[in-house]
Amino acid sequence: MRWSVTRTGGGRSRRRVQLPLAGAMALALTACGALSSAEVAPLPIPVPSETVTPAPSLEAFYGQQVKWRNCGDADCTTVKVPMDYANPDGRTLDLAVTRVRSTGTAIGSLFVNPGGPGGSAVDYAKAASRIVSESVLDAYDVVGVDPRGVAKSDPIRCLTDAQIDELVEVDATPDSAAEEARVVSTSELAGRTCGTKADPVVRFMGTVNAARDLDVVRAVVGDSSFNYLGKSYGTYLGAVYAELFPGRVGRMVLDGVLPADLDLTELSLGQARAFEVAFADFARDCSEQDDCPFEGTPAEVAQQIRDALATLDANPIEVGERSLNEGLATYAVLTYLYFPSNDYPQLRAALAAVVNESDGTKLLDLLDGRLNRGPDGRYLDNSTDAFYAVTCADRRSDVTVEQVQALAKEWSVESPTFGAALAWGLLVCNDWPVPQDPPITSVTAEGSAPILVVSTTHDPATPYEWGQRLAGQLDNAVLLSWNGYNHTAYLEGSDCLTDAVDAYLLAGTMPKAGLVCD
Repeated sequence: MRWSVTRTGGGRSRRRVQLPLAGAMALALTACGALSSAEVAPLPIPVPSETVTPAPSLEAFYGQQVKWRNCGDADCTTVKVPMDYANPDGRTLDLAVTRVRSTGTAIGSLFVNPGGPGGSAVDYAKAASRIVSESVLDAYDVVGVDPRGVAKSDPIRCLTDAQIDELVEVDATPDSAAEEARVVSTSELAGRTCGTKADPVVRFMGTVNAARDLDVVRAVVGDSSFNYLGKSYGTYLGAVYAELFPGRVGRMVLDGVLPADLDLTELSLGQARAFEVAFADFARDCSEQDDCPFEGTPAEVAQQIRDALATLDANPIEVGERSLNEGLATYAVLTYLYFPSNDYPQLRAALAAVVNESDGTKLLDLLDGRLNRGPDGRYLDNSTDAFYAVTCADRRSDVTVEQVQALAKEWSVESPTFGAALAWGLLVCNDWPVPQDPPITSVTAEGSAPILVVSTTHDPATPYEWGQRLAGQLDNAVLLSWNGYNHTAYLEGSDCLTDAVDAYLLAGTMPKAGLVCD
């Protein structure tokens, strides 16, 4: 079921998902001391602290020559990598790579990844003018690499459209033995299909291999240092790269942190808490709007929304040949808590149609858009397949049904809207049947160049405490914070934060430790 650690992704060019005590104290440090990016002259990327020659068995991959072709406003090519780095003479994979040339004189390449896992970095890079500032685009070629098995890089497809619908539509808050049995059966679906029917690449889709691939592409495009902007899951990919190749890190921004050392249970609980905080903010905002379909205090509005969702359990709304049930509606609400200024008005209108007109069309359309499901019922990419393949490769789960039942009750206290659903979602990666190489679960990147960690104080999908956690674990890092409710922070509305990130990318200038931008 899709509630297994809600997918994350940064930036509005890509669709889509507990406040620490230190956060309250840090807010007192709010300031904006960074220069405007327009005032920062780009400086060359430092030479890597170490020169590492690839293993002889990998030299052909690192030294390959590629031909770039025009693909609209970008250049595109394909880079070959070994499917199994332990057996480089075996099958190879073709990685799709896109490069948007700098508008000025490039000081290097800036690799980007939007998150997911399962998001297309190729598509993300093509939106370069919207995902980085003008001054950064003037100084860097922006490069996107679709991770192995994702989008245009030998994409896997182990789930049919009907099976994805089944995973999405299952009642994520079962209240009977029959409903629990269906959740358990549906949760095993991804493992059964991806483990038995999929391309062998599924076995090698863990983040460690994706990070190794990035180092090959770095060499192929001619960069000695790896410069990177990763959002959401892309922060984990970047951190794993830094752990594997610390001496090759140039300027690395990790925005909206997914930590390496937390298991699925810890991640899901963190998201349950953070999404509940975001939901409370939506209820507050709704209570202040003239078109809010609910009345009363923010707490009363929140409860009325939960009641409306619960009503759909026994009385789903027919939408053509589909039904808007409680699971779909709750998931739709969650996916529209990522970007308040864009998402809240649309969610408010969709909920108004549900409660005032018994019309679920708008809410279902919102969810379909975030999941890239077309009007004909076809899913337009393989992001769902890739999401499960990567997530379950990196973080298997071993909880029992009895443990999930207990967690659902426990988490519902802290997160009455999403806690139970996220608890039941833990079953998806249970006993994942696809053998994998061990993931990296501890990241220090000892000896790396300074890394900039960016986190939003009320981020719904990647809680602020996760950014604090990674910044404290890395050998050489600074945490830059934004006091806001968005998922990810760079270019999301704070000039202070954008200027600080740009100063780092352009000149390597780190912000003051403890800086929190409004």
